Amino acid sequence: MPELFDPFLVKSLKEDKAYLETTTVPIITVSSSYREDLKEMHGFPAKDDTPDIVFSRAHYSMALAVGMAAWGKKMDPKKAWILDPTNYVSKKDWGSIVFTEEVGKLIARHDVLKTLKAFIDRFGRNKLPILESITPPLLYVTEKISGPILSFHIAAGNILAPLGKTVVQVITDPHVRDEYVTNAFRKNMYFCVFDENTKTEFLEKAALMGVKADPKRVFVTGAPIDPRTLAAKQKKNPYRSGVLKLCLTTGGLGTNKRELLEVVEQLLPELRKQNRSLGLVVYCATHEDIYKEVVKLAKEKRVAVGAETDKSAALRVLYHPQIVDANEKLQQLAFPWAHGFITKPSGDMAYDAAASGSFVLTLDEWGPWEVHIREIFEQKQISRRLVLESVVPQLESLRSAKGQQRSWIEQAMLNADALPSALTHGAKHIVEVVKNVS
Repeated sequence: MPELFDPFLVKSLKEDKAYLETTTVPIITVSSSYREDLKEMHGFPAKDDTPDIVFSRAHYSMALAVGMAAWGKKMDPKKAWILDPTNYVSKKDWGSIVFTEEVGKLIARHDVLKTLKAFIDRFGRNKLPILESITPPLLYVTEKISGPILSFHIAAGNILAPLGKTVVQVITDPHVRDEYVTNAFRKNMYFCVFDENTKTEFLEKAALMGVKADPKRVFVTGAPIDPRTLAAKQKKNPYRSGVLKLCLTTGGLGTNKRELLEVVEQLLPELRKQNRSLGLVVYCATHEDIYKEVVKLAKEKRVAVGAETDKSAALRVLYHPQIVDANEKLQQLAFPWAHGFITKPSGDMAYDAAASGSFVLTLDEWGPWEVHIREIFEQKQISRRLVLESVVPQLESLRSAKGQQRSWIEQAMLNADALPSALTHGAKHIVEVVKNVS
């Protein structure tokens, strides 16, 4: 067992291990630490203001989406259980976790470092220090699991598969990195992919790498989207007139920070108007620095920041230092409310925004997978690029209806509402794959 900081975590680790060994759908992801929420979940005192270490909202929210699909109305450890080994990294290895997050944030927030990110994505992902750090707790919690383990991060899948564990690996984007194919020859490894094109790409890449992959072990499931996100579109009507409700979002590493603040600066004067036609929610996730800068800009422009739950406020800012609570704010206060999202075309936010019945305006993408995501939703006429130099004029153009024609925004929301279940109900489909494999 890893030597842990907190004695409470020793007991929660044993309980998490027992839940994973007895649940129908054991889920492993690598996204963040959420130790305080874990302690509370296991009946111990917890602090609400201790910052989490966060690498990715997507790998957390997608794993949770499958858990929600398996649980139904109430969390049930017999049906599914989620564990992130980041929570149980030992004392001596914790510094590598902090280092990895700091490097990730630095790269994600500076355009000039995109080249470094591309280099890491291509050559260094298997050598990042976090991989060695998560291995001991991952091996500990899975040592007695004999059935299939659902993996939402390729690092976890590639650690477990060579040990003979049956792994159902979710490829979370419509893009296949080389690491996904490395162990595809193993008969104990299965894959869930976004769509048929992703399956074709997977098999082509395997052939090019000389890896013998069985097409029968690659399942097309669609995107793993939280059932609550899907339910959100039932609470909204396509926009025709009145106040246009926008949600501006960042993710796990605070990517596109410069663009986010530029959008806020352009929209604040519109929010101050007496007969305003815009409402804005800024989702800062777990990033206190972004939260403080948005609030500072609002104060400078004399725009009041409303209470988080005040749907009539011109401006609201959502933030929490812990990923579990931050994600819940997005679910409760953004998806059911917003007509549209301004976000980078990432695998969590783009899927979720469209699945919630909203239109999407995209910020700069941060990799080829996000290019693919942007193109998919542009082709479905749900999304288009944000013109950063003229946000307000672009919004005015997109909301304007000509004659009997619908505005682009109204039509995009109708297109989002009509997304096929084959794409949006991936969480349910992935649960079915795990059960069939077992």
